[in-house]
Formats: sequence, structure tokens, C-alpha cells
Amino acid sequence: MRKLLMLVAVGSLMVSCGEKKEEKKEGFEMNRTKKEVKKEAVAETVPVDMDNKGVGPFTSVTFDDEINAEMAAAGKAKFEAICTACHMPEQRMIGPALKGLYDRRSPEWVMNMIINPDGMLKEDPIAKALLKEYNNAIMLNQNLTEEETRNVAEYLRTL
Repeated sequence: MRKLLMLVAVGSLMVSCGEKKEEKKEGFEMNRTKKEVKKEAVAETVPVDMDNKGVGPFTSVTFDDEINAEMAAAGKAKFEAICTACHMPEQRMIGPALKGLYDRRSPEWVMNMIINPDGMLKEDPIAKALLKEYNNAIMLNQNLTEEETRNVAEYLRTL
């Protein structure tokens, strides 16, 4: 009887403690899950504000109905020389994609951000939100003149 009890106890212990063993394969294996970036989350953190003019010398900017081709060409050259390290028209990089920028920001805000990124990052709530969203990647001051800034702004209208 003792042997039978001992056999039942050991058997139940083995059954209750047993686990399904996975067969390990030799070599390297990596499992990644693709993270989906939701555009809604971006919109929640950085609001669209067409009334915000930003911090800087531009307080009132009115674009002509027609794009000034000469200014846009000069702006494109400047943009390609200094901005493409961080910005692309249709793709997020270190900084935001710039296509449709004037649907999200006022011309004054855009031009103040171009000419005065230091002041904007210190005082403007949208610039601060963008800084946070883009992992604290600071937009460097390129020391552009008001004319160069206006040219870049005109080029951004063509995107």
C-alpha cells in the first residue's frame, strides 16, 4: 500500500509540475512587431493653430495669389542647401514634413520659426510641442536674412 501511495504521489507531482518543453533551434532568431504610427496621436500633441503668429519679426504676412517664381527659385536653392538635412516635403525625418505646411501654420509662424528658432523654442507653445514630438531635436538658427526667409517661405508654398 505504501508503494502505491508513493507511486501516486510521485506521478501526480510529475503531472502537475510538468511543463510543455519547447524545442530550441540552433542559430539566431528575432521577432519584431511593426509599430503603427497613428496620425491622430500627432494631431493631439501638436495642435493646428492658424492664429498663432509665433515669436519674431514677422507680425503680418500676406502672400500674393500667384507664386513668385523668382523668389521660390531662390528659396528652393537655400532650402536645398540648409534644410534638407532635417526636412523633406512628404516625409518625416529629424523635423516634420513640410508639404501642406500652410494648412497647419500661419505664414508669420513659419517665417518666425525659420528666422528665429531659438526664440520660438523658448516661448511658442506649438514650437515647444514640436520639439517634444521630434525627440528634442532642436532646429538650428541658420542666421537667414528676412529676404532669405521670405524666399524659403515662398518655396514652401510650391510643395
